[in-house]
Amino acid sequence: MMRFRSLRALTLAFVLAFLVATIGTGFAIHTVTQQTIERLVDRRIEAVSDEVAGTFGDRSPEELVRRINAATQERDTGDIGFLLLDTDGRRLGGNIAKLRRLPLGFSTVAVKDRIAGLSAGRALVRDVGRGMTLTTIAETEPFDDYNAARVRIYLLGFGSIVLIVIAGMLVFVVTIRRRIGEMRRTVEAIIDGDMARRVPIHPSGGEFAQQAMAFNRMLDRISELMASISNVSNDIAHDLRTPLARLKSQLALSLRRAETDAQRDDLEAAVAMSDELLEMFAAMLRIAEVEGGDRRAAFAALDLAALADEVATMMQPVVADGDRTMTLDTAGPAEILGDRHLLGQMLVNLIENALRHTPPGTRIEIGIATTGRTAMLTVTDTGPGIPVDQRKLALRRFGRLDASRHDEGHGLGLPLIQAIVRLHRGTIALEDAAPGLRVVIALPEG
Repeated sequence: MMRFRSLRALTLAFVLAFLVATIGTGFAIHTVTQQTIERLVDRRIEAVSDEVAGTFGDRSPEELVRRINAATQERDTGDIGFLLLDTDGRRLGGNIAKLRRLPLGFSTVAVKDRIAGLSAGRALVRDVGRGMTLTTIAETEPFDDYNAARVRIYLLGFGSIVLIVIAGMLVFVVTIRRRIGEMRRTVEAIIDGDMARRVPIHPSGGEFAQQAMAFNRMLDRISELMASISNVSNDIAHDLRTPLARLKSQLALSLRRAETDAQRDDLEAAVAMSDELLEMFAAMLRIAEVEGGDRRAAFAALDLAALADEVATMMQPVVADGDRTMTLDTAGPAEILGDRHLLGQMLVNLIENALRHTPPGTRIEIGIATTGRTAMLTVTDTGPGIPVDQRKLALRRFGRLDASRHDEGHGLGLPLIQAIVRLHRGTIALEDAAPGLRVVIALPEG
């Protein structure tokens, strides 16, 4: 079954099918009507021809001419034409002066036959003996140009139907497109972080208003669930930061009072764990802040290539200390609309992520390019990479891969990067660099 992928395609298909059906119906009606008229006319001229021809013994030229003259005077047959020809084609009688040679049996005559007072008709030619032929003709049009007038009637009638249906379809398409547009704009606003946005409900009511109300109720429920989940994680992060900070302070105080090296080592490890927990909660709150969408109000035009060059220059010593190399390849300016601070943090996190999960000697490549109205940022390393079946896990909060469970970190680096990318209406993908990992980020240009 054909699948229509857009409202325009569905509308065009419907209009095309309707036009084909309407034109076919009009043509069929015209053809059937014409054939019915021709059959009725054929019956009439056959009956009149039989009456004029009479029996075989009565078919002398004089008798046939007399019968033709009598028939032309009768009221019921006054509009019928007759032509009697001899063996040589000479006219013997009738009310038709001249006519082209017609075959025996029924045939159609028209204006081109130049019969006075006839625009379209049917003719019956029969052999009446002694080499003579009798042609009987009757009109199929009650008045001149009747067929053309009938075609105009069909065009006017069916044309008005077509115009009404097309106009109705246009109104339908405009209405549906407006409703879909309202819903799409609402969805886009929600994706951008405006969780309070809802589909407008028209006061006129109807099915569209009921659909909008149902859609808004669904959004209200989703918003409540998301808010509950977000509030739980944010409340935990907020509430635990204070006792953790106090715990760290207490551990630091105990560290200063430590009397043995063993106690000092244990307390230093506990302080480091406290710092890691505090960093994890700070990252969770940072992700919640970014996903809230409030930072979009501070967006400004910036050159992603220039920002990448600035961050790469700043991180170059850190990369060199880790016994790794980093190169930057920019094809030119990449103007986008975004938060400079967040995008800078994203680039730093990408580089740190590559440093954390690759061995010494790894090469890191940063690329900036533009494709159409999209700025493409790629960060490629020659490390171990991420298996295909674990890439979704790597983008999930606290998503720790099996190979990195014993490494430093808390599994919030890539999720924070993904939150920043989504805030900028972009996309992120993890690809195989063969060897290594390639992070591909697409951001719309400003």
